[in-house]
Amino acid sequence: MNAQPHAVASLAVSSIPSERPMHESLVAMRRELFSHAYRLTRSLSASEDLVQDTIERALRFESYYQKGTNLRGWVHQILSNLFCSRCRSIRREAKALSALHDDPCAWTRGVVEAPMAQLSRATRRAIDTLPEQFQSTVVMVDLMELSYRDAADRLGVPVGTVMSRLHRGRRLLADALREAA
Repeated sequence: MNAQPHAVASLAVSSIPSERPMHESLVAMRRELFSHAYRLTRSLSASEDLVQDTIERALRFESYYQKGTNLRGWVHQILSNLFCSRCRSIRREAKALSALHDDPCAWTRGVVEAPMAQLSRATRRAIDTLPEQFQSTVVMVDLMELSYRDAADRLGVPVGTVMSRLHRGRRLLADALREAA
């Protein structure tokens, strides 16, 4: 009877060393990560939070790390991505709060009037002359103020395609507006 619980315990102990090196490496990099986070945030508490979240995410997604590759680079990329995500979130919150500051009941209203209604007839006609792929991209990014990522998700294309279509769509729109004038 005693041999089986001991065998189970030895199996549990043998699985710990495979997790140990990642944990030890992250602990060793903590100071370095904090320096990187502080350069980005310029705040002690925000840096501590960012490092903690970075380590937590690295441990959670350890299975995605390819052994033998640059662990330091992988973890620093996680930190940078978390920082960028937080900046975007803060920007969205600030935008929402400013709308609520101007009108405390703004959140109770339905969808705000479509941006197309505020455009001149000539601009609307010029937008309508654009090929569909460029028109939808210009409307989503420039008029609806969606991020490239959100527009890409809605259109079902990569972010690079959105950027390319937006550039070409804006050029076509500028040409159409010049011709109309």
